[in-house]
Amino acid sequence: MNLKPVTRLIVTSLLAFGALDASAGSYCGSLTNAFGPFDYRKSQTEFPKETYLVEMAHFTPEVENLIKGNSSYIGGDLDYTLRAFPNHHRALASVAKLALKEKTPKDPNMHYSFTCYFERAMRFTPDDDGVFVVYGTYLYKRGDIAGATTQLKHALSLNPENPAANYNLGLIYINQNKLEEARVYAKKAEALDYPLHALKDRLTQAGKW
Repeated sequence: MNLKPVTRLIVTSLLAFGALDASAGSYCGSLTNAFGPFDYRKSQTEFPKETYLVEMAHFTPEVENLIKGNSSYIGGDLDYTLRAFPNHHRALASVAKLALKEKTPKDPNMHYSFTCYFERAMRFTPDDDGVFVVYGTYLYKRGDIAGATTQLKHALSLNPENPAANYNLGLIYINQNKLEEARVYAKKAEALDYPLHALKDRLTQAGKW
């Protein structure tokens, strides 16, 4: 199988996480959609109207924070948002929170398994570092430290200036007691004005700042 590097990364990560088993299916659906798909990175420059229509109806603050659905159930609204904007970072983060909350492979009101929404985003915009940060953070919270590290490092290969990727990699390394590695990423995150300071505080306490 002759796969491009980013495709190999996606497939390897999803296989490791069990996303391509019988329950999730080996294919996460076509990206073709009646409305879109649109690149969320261009939401304010090229697709402001489309963004407004989708978020007003399907990605309200209540949906984003998993309080209640707007046009349907929470899962249905997130599904609509991510079929229109597959790489909608905040909607992907909400999918991650929903997956951690429900502790099942798939929400009954969504077309695909939770992990499929990340696969679809990677397939749609393989150069979007934000997608890999959200997915890596999700894997970290699921306890897949190796998978999380792979995703966050890939995010940094796309954009070394991503503050969240630097910070979260620093957290992984400090939790592994790799203080020098943690310090490198923590310093970078601080230089990029990342707003959280727990990593710096822990390194300071360890005498490594």
